[in-house]
Amino acid sequence: MKLVLIFVGSGVGGVCRYLLSGFAQRLANGSFPLGTLVVNLSGCLLMGFLSAAFSSRWLVREEHRIALIVGVLGGFTTFSAFGMETFAFLNDGQYARAATNAGLSVTLGVAAVWAGYRLAQQWLGA
Repeated sequence: MKLVLIFVGSGVGGVCRYLLSGFAQRLANGSFPLGTLVVNLSGCLLMGFLSAAFSSRWLVREEHRIALIVGVLGGFTTFSAFGMETFAFLNDGQYARAATNAGLSVTLGVAAVWAGYRLAQQWLGA
């Protein structure tokens, strides 16, 4: 049953990633991968929030927690796309863009996990 829930969750996460990434990329109207950055940061925020919520306040069955964390968020986040886009910048000699993309994704991603965790603590008393 866990594998089925992960499978379904991954599909939901993948569709959400596609929609949000495309929307954000259209807003960027340029060559910087803003869509991937937005998806990675929002995925990190959700990961921090759900991790805090599931660790204390919300009693969620293990298979449902796994379906959300591994399935939905695993299908949603796009770190492999981040790696490929950063590599493409490096391969094209666009070192500043590669460094900017890597720096923003990592630094803001960790900050988003922290923010999501703290939000859950404040809102849920987690």
